[in-house]
Amino acid sequence: MTAAAARVVAVCADDVGLVDGVAATVARLAAAGRLNAASCVTTAPGWRPAAALLLSANAPLALGLHFNLSEGAPLTRELRAVWPAFPGLARLLAGAALNALPLRALASEFRAQADAFADALGRAPEFVDGHQHVHALPGVRDAVLEAIASWPVVPAVRNTAQVCGPAAALKRRVIQASGGRTLERALVARGIAHNAVLLGAYDFATAAYRALFQRWLAAAPREGGLVFCHPGTATASDPIGAARQREADYLGSAAYLADLAAAGVTIGPAWAKRSSSAG
Repeated sequence: MTAAAARVVAVCADDVGLVDGVAATVARLAAAGRLNAASCVTTAPGWRPAAALLLSANAPLALGLHFNLSEGAPLTRELRAVWPAFPGLARLLAGAALNALPLRALASEFRAQADAFADALGRAPEFVDGHQHVHALPGVRDAVLEAIASWPVVPAVRNTAQVCGPAAALKRRVIQASGGRTLERALVARGIAHNAVLLGAYDFATAAYRALFQRWLAAAPREGGLVFCHPGTATASDPIGAARQREADYLGSAAYLADLAAAGVTIGPAWAKRSSSAG
């Protein structure tokens, strides 16, 4: 591998705290140097035990808030008065498109979820993103950006404007079109650090996860690429449990390290202040 071929890609595990088995898996993979970031759901009953597992990982791991509006129930009374349980993604997309989301209550919910992160981990999130990418939705993104502007240290924000790689073409287009491009412009205008390219979108059904990951690595830019993943353990109650197990098995394998080396990729940070996305 030549110096010119070297690339740096962030690997971020999502959904920590959402279901059992994710936090322990992420802690193990982080300790082995297989990923460098994890995004946390603070609304679930298992959040505090999950946070304790992350703190015990004894590995350099950037921790962020996975802002959740689509699974489980709100933390705040204000939002529970509108939504006793979070609506599904389809309802959120429709509400955002119609400018019909309860934005004041959503802003309070974001603050509560960020506070729950800090209470359990003893520090503010280093970055912010959204479960099912809800942080980029019209209205929601403004609430998020206004909230973090007042923090002592403004966190990085996951950019969803450039979703690259193989598979899930419709899913990738929906992620980009449901607010990603507008979010990217706002991040650039405000000087907020973000990734240039997002990789890792697929349907969770394919058994050929290694082949997908190889192609995501091939599609990554020299810097600024972020692969989001969902490693965990298979449980009957988790609709993507089998996919979590496949991802965990691959990320913990010698094959994963071989694929990184073959692609000339080193795991490292993807967030930077930039004027435009790198291709």
